[in-house]
Formats: sequence, structure tokens, C-alpha cells
Amino acid sequence: MDLFTTSERTQQYQHDLRAFMDECVYPAESEYEKQMAAAGDPHHHPQIVEDLKAEARGRGLWNLFHPHPEWGPGLTNLEYAPLAEIMGRSAHLAPEACNCSAPDTGNMEVLTLFGTQEHKERWLEPLLQGTIRSAFAMTEPAVASSDATNIQLRMARDGDHYVLNGRKWFASNALHKNCKVLIVMGKTDPDAPKHRQQSMMVVPIDAPGVTVMRNLPVFGYADREGHAEIDFTDVRVPVTDVLKGEGEGFAISQARLGPGRIHHCMRAIGMAERALELMVARAESRITFGQKLSERANIQDWIAEARIEIEQARLLTLKAAWMMDTVGNKAAQIEIAAIKIAAPDVALRIVDRAIQVHGGAGVTDDFPLASMYAHLRTLRLADGPDEVHKRAIARAELGKFRASAGGGA
Repeated sequence: MDLFTTSERTQQYQHDLRAFMDECVYPAESEYEKQMAAAGDPHHHPQIVEDLKAEARGRGLWNLFHPHPEWGPGLTNLEYAPLAEIMGRSAHLAPEACNCSAPDTGNMEVLTLFGTQEHKERWLEPLLQGTIRSAFAMTEPAVASSDATNIQLRMARDGDHYVLNGRKWFASNALHKNCKVLIVMGKTDPDAPKHRQQSMMVVPIDAPGVTVMRNLPVFGYADREGHAEIDFTDVRVPVTDVLKGEGEGFAISQARLGPGRIHHCMRAIGMAERALELMVARAESRITFGQKLSERANIQDWIAEARIEIEQARLLTLKAAWMMDTVGNKAAQIEIAAIKIAAPDVALRIVDRAIQVHGGAGVTDDFPLASMYAHLRTLRLADGPDEVHKRAIARAELGKFRASAGGGA
């Protein structure tokens, strides 16, 4: 990380955030589990989360992700990346405590850049205050949504409204008790060029015709925020709730996903760091056949490989963040694609080995490893599956070769 210039302010944020994690977040994890168990509702919003939010806000650790100084500290992607990593160490608590949770972060940036004044007053400001949550509805069950041009939810113009009909799923956060608004991507003009057919609209989650059908579990986990399947039947949306303009949905999605992928990757590295710490502690505390696990060659290999892989993934992520800041998201798209593949893969491998070192305990909820594994495996699909990103990287490399060969090389 020292290879990249960091300001004193950024270093102070890292110091303060680590202190918040040590003093407040890690000690709250057991209380969180108790409150969730007592409620008997997988989507319960426990008081401990609100307590952590108040503490984080009082410490100035609020909206750290937002790059616009009007709404947040105005950190660059490179400055925010290590903060996302620190929060990733307790991914179910710390991001929400600091109002830096996905998909709200991306939605807040979209509303900042493309929302009307009414959108900002009605939705953005409460999101920035942490009093409401939001969801992003793009993926659909009936089509391969890894190709966003496949999206079929219809947005048909009818006077001063659009009428929405279709089905979405994996709308993360839609079952959160405070979720009030959706950003929905659909098709407004099937006859337009394929990247101009889609639009995004702001839709209240309680709008007539919006029905949350069910929660989708992730490897058996019913996440508190939920991953909803949502039906839209004759949902009327005023034309004023179209973001940026008709046909701009694909462009907005590309602007939204770049920073979001970096955030996901840094949180994944944070999970990997915590998994490595747990693996080391377990290996030092367990004896088999008269010898500590930590003294066995294969365990030492796992520990060493974990440290090497984490450092490699972190450097690639920081390079991508630096490029986004200096030359823009489009110029950094290969690095963004590369780290979106590499970071979850590295973290998943480290968590898997940590589970192995923990034995049976590793697959229980006594440790966070099983939950980490489930969510990291899911991350290999979220924001585009690995294969889509590999395709983009391969096409770029082939394009460079073909251009060179065409030039007589």
C-alpha cells in the first residue's frame, strides 16, 4: 500500500476505522447473533446495528465511500479501498454501521449523478442519513442476465407514465426492514440499438403492482437484507422518475458497477485477512499426533500462500482503483475485470483452507468462515460472473494482437 501515495487524512481514517472495529464492531458480533436469534426473523433489524451506526457517525466514519464532497468525505477510489477492506473483516456489520453497504453505495452514486432534485430530496438524502435502504433490480430469472442486453422487463410508455411488467430476482436488500425504494432496469424500446434499449427508473417498493414474492437463500443462508424475487404487474412510473433519460440504462449500469466492483473486491480481501488470522490462531492452538498443526509443513504452506495471494490481490485492486482515479473507469476496465475474478477466488481459497484447519467447527456458525465461504462463492456471480470478465480480458488481449498484426508486426 505504501507504493501508492496516501494523505495524512486517509491514514487517519484507517486508524480511526480500525479503532472502531476493535472497540465496537468485533465485540458487537456476538450481541448481534443473540438479538437475531431472539427475534426469530431472518430479516429482523436488530438494535445493535442502529447503535453501531450512531457510534460510527459520532466518530466521523459515515458515508466514507461517497466521492462527492457535498455528500461525503470526497475520498478517491484509491483512498477508500483500504477502508472497504477494513470493513470487509466484519462484512455483515461494519459496512452498514458506516453507511457504506451495497447496493446502497451504488444507488446513492446513481442518484447523485443522475437523479432529479426531487429524487435527491425524497430518496438520496434519507439514504445518506441512513434512515432508509434501497435495492437494485436488474437480474431476471427467465434470461441469462450476465448479458444485460437480455433483460426483458418491459417499460412501455403510456402518456406521462411508463407501465412496468416483468419479474426480477436477486434484488439484494429488498427484504431489509428499512428498504423503501428500488432502482429498476428494464427495456423501454426493443427496436433501438441493443445498448440503447434499456432504461433505469426509480420505483418505491410499495408502489401498486410491486410484489415481493420470496427471499432467495444463499447456500442455505437467509441473509438479513434478503435477495428478493419481485413481480412487477402494471406498475405505473411517472416519466420524471426515469434516470438520465430513456435509453441510458446500460450506460448508467456501467458507471455504477466500476466502483462497486472495487468495493466488493476490497471487502473480499478483508474477509481473507480475517480468515488467515483465524487459521493461524487455530493452527497454533490445536495439537494432533503430538504436534501443533502450525508445525506441519502443509499448514505452513497454506499460511505462506495465503499471505502471498492476499498481497497480490490487494496490489491489483489498488492499481485498478488508482487507474480509475487517474485515467477513468473505461481505461481501467481490464484491471477492474481482472480483480473481480482474482479477489473472490483468492479469498475463497483462503477461507476454504481456514475451514479445513478448524475441522468440524469451521462449517458451523461458531466461526464466521462458513458464512464467508457462502458469500464469497456468490460473489463470483454477482456483478457479472467470472466468465464474462474473462471474456472481456481475452477480447482486449486479442484485439491488441490483431491490431499489431494488422499493422505489419
